[in-house]
Amino acid sequence: MNEIRIQKYIADCGKASRRSAEALVEAGRVTVNGVRALIGQKIDPYSDEVRIDGKTVEPAEGKKTYVLLNKPLGVLCTAKDDRGRKTVCDLVRINGKRLFPAGRLDMYSEGLIVLSDDGETVNRITHPSHNLTKTYVAEVTRSVTEEDVISLSSPIEIDGRSTSPAAVSAKDATTLEFTICEGRNRQIRRLCERAGLKIKKLTRVRIGEIRDSSLKPGKWRFLTDREIEYLKGL
Repeated sequence: MNEIRIQKYIADCGKASRRSAEALVEAGRVTVNGVRALIGQKIDPYSDEVRIDGKTVEPAEGKKTYVLLNKPLGVLCTAKDDRGRKTVCDLVRINGKRLFPAGRLDMYSEGLIVLSDDGETVNRITHPSHNLTKTYVAEVTRSVTEEDVISLSSPIEIDGRSTSPAAVSAKDATTLEFTICEGRNRQIRRLCERAGLKIKKLTRVRIGEIRDSSLKPGKWRFLTDREIEYLKGL
């Protein structure tokens, strides 16, 4: 869902404080698509037309956009694909915005990914120096042993460099939870291959402190102010 409360939208656009925005709405000076607005009403800032005293309220110039998407299977984590395959940016279309994925999930994985037009924040999410952990749940085809968990927790060499150890736990007989801070190329899949485990499903469920179990595959929402502040503070 990409809706926000109207008083927040007005405040974000720099037209008034939230309290003043509420007063404008109560006074009947605000309309949404030509209809008088109500306190607490939610709007889509990129499709609904908001006016104060008949004048259109436009987003503040230079305001950045931050989105959390639950990437489904078969979708690429890139802005554009020269072979015409569906990308995460095809799923998140916002007028006047050019968003970029912060990091990657392979085509056969699903789960949470941040998209933004704020290059500095994208770099904070992706650069290993910020030690931002990502948590994944992997469903495998056979029961997991203690020896498997020890193997999966050990470093593995990728592209000539050893990874940092992964934090791994068994949630049940065939479900594993991995927390890693590097996200090297196919790292979790390679760890499972080394342990003789075949992955049926791999899902990223958390990015640092950001998670949303209610977000369905293919759906997205704007990050909250608290989530944005957290990412900018990495």
